[in-house]
Amino acid sequence: MVRQANIDASHLPALSVPRFVGRTRELLALGEALGQPPVVILLEGEAGIGKTRLLREFLAAPSEGERRALVGACPPLREPYTLGAVVDAVREGVGNGSDLRLSGLGGALRPLFPEWAANLPPAPEPLEDATAARHRLFRAFVELLSRLDVAVLALEDVHWADEATLEFLLFLVSRRPQPVSVVLTYRPEEVPPDSLLLRLSSRLPADAHLVRLTLKPLGVGETATFVSSMLAEEHVSAEFASFLHARTEGVPLALEESVRLLHARADLIRQDGGWARRRLDHIEVPPTIRDAVLERVGRLRPDTRTVLHAAAVLAEPADYAILTAVTGLPEDRAMAQVADVVGCGLLREDERGQWSFRHSLACRAVYEAIPVQERRLMHRRAGQALENTALPPVAQLARHFREAGDAEASCRYAERAADLSTQSGDVVTSALLLHNLVTAVALPVEPLVRLVAKIHFQSLPGFDPYSKIIESLRTALHAQVLTPEQAALVRFQLGRVLMVAGAMEAGRIEIAEAVAHLAPDSLEAARARIFLAIPLADARPAAEHLRWLREAPAVAPSIAPHERLRLFLERAFALIMLGEEAGWVEARQFPEDPASAREAVLVAIGQTNVGEAAMRWGRYDEARARLAKALALVEKHELLGHAGSVASTQAHLDWFTGAWSGLADRVAALLDDDGVRLKDRAEAALVAGLIHAAAGDRERAEERLRLAGHDDQQRVEAAAALAQLHLHDGNVDEALRLTDEPAEIAVRSGVWPRATEVAPVRVAALVAAGQLDGATDLVTAFERAMGDKDAPAPQASLVVCRAILAEADGQFARAAALFARAAAAWQALPRPYDALLARERHARCLIAVGQHDVGRSALSEVSRALSDLGAHNDTDRVARSLHERGCETRVTRGRGRPSYGNQLSPRELEVARLLVGGRTNRQIADALVVSTQTVASQLKSAMRKLRVPSRTALAIRVVELGLVGEQGQPPAVDE
Repeated sequence: MVRQANIDASHLPALSVPRFVGRTRELLALGEALGQPPVVILLEGEAGIGKTRLLREFLAAPSEGERRALVGACPPLREPYTLGAVVDAVREGVGNGSDLRLSGLGGALRPLFPEWAANLPPAPEPLEDATAARHRLFRAFVELLSRLDVAVLALEDVHWADEATLEFLLFLVSRRPQPVSVVLTYRPEEVPPDSLLLRLSSRLPADAHLVRLTLKPLGVGETATFVSSMLAEEHVSAEFASFLHARTEGVPLALEESVRLLHARADLIRQDGGWARRRLDHIEVPPTIRDAVLERVGRLRPDTRTVLHAAAVLAEPADYAILTAVTGLPEDRAMAQVADVVGCGLLREDERGQWSFRHSLACRAVYEAIPVQERRLMHRRAGQALENTALPPVAQLARHFREAGDAEASCRYAERAADLSTQSGDVVTSALLLHNLVTAVALPVEPLVRLVAKIHFQSLPGFDPYSKIIESLRTALHAQVLTPEQAALVRFQLGRVLMVAGAMEAGRIEIAEAVAHLAPDSLEAARARIFLAIPLADARPAAEHLRWLREAPAVAPSIAPHERLRLFLERAFALIMLGEEAGWVEARQFPEDPASAREAVLVAIGQTNVGEAAMRWGRYDEARARLAKALALVEKHELLGHAGSVASTQAHLDWFTGAWSGLADRVAALLDDDGVRLKDRAEAALVAGLIHAAAGDRERAEERLRLAGHDDQQRVEAAAALAQLHLHDGNVDEALRLTDEPAEIAVRSGVWPRATEVAPVRVAALVAAGQLDGATDLVTAFERAMGDKDAPAPQASLVVCRAILAEADGQFARAAALFARAAAAWQALPRPYDALLARERHARCLIAVGQHDVGRSALSEVSRALSDLGAHNDTDRVARSLHERGCETRVTRGRGRPSYGNQLSPRELEVARLLVGGRTNRQIADALVVSTQTVASQLKSAMRKLRVPSRTALAIRVVELGLVGEQGQPPAVDE
């Protein structure tokens, strides 16, 4: 089963109403125009552009003089009622209609305002001439507006206005003097050619004051500000802003609805100190946008809709010939519809004569509404038309033939497009093209296997790029009649993908079943043996893993150079993991300057893997150098998908070597970044768990260590750390249970590079359980497997194991000498934390043999050094031990992070003070000269400690507890 990361929407911020952004110029123009009444203002713009928001923001703003405004809207009713928008505006702005003091003319208003009957004059005599009756009604309305002292009459969406309303507006603005200023909002593309609305601008009196304002979409920068305002004013990544802008064209309503949809789907993530998106190909069409687009499309003639359908199927800008070919309409009919399509405002023609949708969300809404059979037929026409162009767009052809159900053509073009992308270094596009093909089309075995082999999974976006591939391979394995050789190829790919996905044992089983039927000199046969040689999954003897490498046959000369390189890199890694010095000889031959982007990816992965293996051997300088080379390749070739691997392994190395300053924040950033692979987040979780354990935060330590245990590479060390926590609690049975399988994997099987962390804990648990013989056997197996290998960390671990046995046997002098030797070995690496723990045990053994003064002095030194490092849980333990022996200690907190339990730390209090003062994360970060990620981490920690769900609740709780003193200052804290 492939593990998937959980999407937890509760960690996302509550969304706010977006701030009014990017309309300063229009707001000033509106104010300037209305400052010179009377005026007619035509405020135009497409749906969702912000016409209503602009009007409401202006009317809500304080003004120098009293400016009474009535606002109404024209709903899109099939049969609008007479003067409905004007009636609603008056009713909303007036109330009960008392004290109007209208002349007898006001009685004409009775049919429209029956609730005002008691305040209106009697109804006038009916008129037989409808035109005269309407004129009388209009005059009554003008008198009403005059009595109400209205300065502005604003009607929205007048493209939907009934004829009577439009006639009244013409009547109103033609009066001299014009009684009120008029503001009308509308969508130009929705105005019918014969609408009376057009006369407002074309036939106004010569002395009329007309102002036309056109709202444009927001720019990318304004988009970022708009989205940030919805996310508590926190930073929004440039990539996220550009992504949203490209798909919404900066239309505010589309932006807001898209962000809300991303939020609802938990597709917002924290990354690089701000908000970003998960790596999505597209965003779903918000229902509000979809319904508005489809309502407009539904009013068009069938042939016009066909042209829109063709444009939606193409999705990319296309010339007239391609567009008409996809419609399937005769040329004369297609030509007649193009003008109508442009007039409806959904399509546009650029300067090159290319036609496309104005907004990608509108395109997607139309596309999803096309009947399936029509859509398939149009995709086939699109593929056939594009095949005949001078430079066929292979990626588009792959998509069209895939959607048309033509597997052979789709496969051919997708592979060509993926190869072109890989050659240009764009492995992300290549991986997406191939992934989409093999998961959407039922392919024959040969192309399926070939294409899956080309997919670079680390470059695929999303939490789980594996499940659909695994499903496709399993379907091919069971639904098709295959020869043994074909089945073996499918099983090999299935096993490979399972292992990459983290299902190591399931993958190993598939590959082991396949290997006997793979062609002996094939690439698959060679890689299968390497996969079986890498000592992951369930425990197997190291000799069995090595046998797979020794039995690997020579590959055929036809194997591509980059595949030969891959085999070489993977073989070296397998040898080092198995504890073979020969692996280091091969690792020294890794190319320093790969010949291509494809080879750079392989070498970056190889250097990172060897860096991690070097760390397990205790060759920390080697590990640091390998990681530096991997990072250089990542940066040079922009291999962003691999940055998380380097960062997580570097954090692991920094934990071992005592470079703890800022380490907690770095691993927290990796854990919060969903762009980082689950495997790498597991390594970051391991480091975070170790940090929490050293600081005394038991609950968070267990949470992180259990997460780390989901990854095969980290599970042995995670189990050892969890077992150590239970040993400190005296829970020996749980410590034994946790270390049983890891000890079998790392020690009994002879894969000693994985034994460094688990062996001492397992030995200590066996000793605590009274199983001294079992502990002795384990140490003997560890020593026999490792021999005299140049592996400083496992060798130091072995000395610790011997010291634990000597101490358990009552040989305290010998145990003291062994712990001192282990401490020196750890310090030489350097690995200061383990050195101090060994020195602590050395001091306790000295006290046990009667050297009380020397032992207590040594414990005092260890306590101070642990505090300086930041291991305050251990500091407190040693301090308690000294206190029990009558020694008073005063430890000054050093450069590490103190443990405050459920109390807020001084920095958390400082952040809370600024939060109470109303500052955003960015403002807090600027004030404290830290990153916004650090601020977010501290706020999250404070919310967890005080058990509140949000920033607002945190601010309230901090004030309630009196944690913020006068003028918002935190009370002094005695460290």
